[in-house]
Amino acid sequence: MSGERRGIQSVEVGGQLLRALADAGVPMMLKELAAAAGMTPAKAHPYLVSFGKLGLVEQDPLTGRYKLGAFALRMGLAALHALNPVRVANEVAAQLADEVGQNVAIAVWGNLGATVVDVEECQRAIHVNMRPGTVMGLLTTATGRVFAAYLPPRLIEPLIERELQRLAVGSQRLRISRRFVEEQVAEVRRHAMARVVGQPIPGINAFSAPVFDHNGHLALALTVLGPEDSFDPDWDGPMAQAVRRAAQTVTERVGGDPKKLVPDTAEKEPVPDALEPTQGGAQPSSTDPIISW
Repeated sequence: MSGERRGIQSVEVGGQLLRALADAGVPMMLKELAAAAGMTPAKAHPYLVSFGKLGLVEQDPLTGRYKLGAFALRMGLAALHALNPVRVANEVAAQLADEVGQNVAIAVWGNLGATVVDVEECQRAIHVNMRPGTVMGLLTTATGRVFAAYLPPRLIEPLIERELQRLAVGSQRLRISRRFVEEQVAEVRRHAMARVVGQPIPGINAFSAPVFDHNGHLALALTVLGPEDSFDPDWDGPMAQAVRRAAQTVTERVGGDPKKLVPDTAEKEPVPDALEPTQGGAQPSSTDPIISW
């Protein structure tokens, strides 16, 4: 016997009209609304009359176009107020860790920068120093690059400048050009995801994808990392696709637009993943790689 719960079919059918209105984002005429919901205008109209009585839809008396009503707005706001993006991401991250067999981290923007708030570990042991409370570099980690790409420049720029100075005087003396930073940020936006391969921990790869809220703002980053022998770093490979699907799922559940995670497929010149230490303090060109994780 099937474990699927029985529902009311007419509610599910009528719900397609509400979904079509929500997806369109603009008022619609009856004919186009019905077509978007996969039904005839004659079938759609009685549903819209009932939805109108409930305040779920409204019809403009001048244009005849339908839009979501005041009660639909109240329902949406109530759902948003009850949402906790990290809690939503926790469930998806656990499923992702099982699916790909790698550790998955959730990071949010904190007082000190991109901060890990939870790590979902896969069943096999992966020894990577990434735990709740870890602050990720904006330029040297996949997680940090997501925040560098999608947070407002006024918030990010001072921290990027500080990190550039810190890297330049550190043990590896990495001097990174501004142009290169811009290229890295552009790559993240183009792929709607950040990638690092084999650095700063040799043999460890990572993908990190953004999660957007209902305002289109970055809510958190979802990062998968693991050993290179079981981690395909191809932008179009199964690992990248799994991370993107997970981020889209969380984005949709918190009221965001999952289409923001669709990559730009236009061909662009690839950006290197890693930067070697400079000799004698020389400034690298924009094509020098950057050390990354």
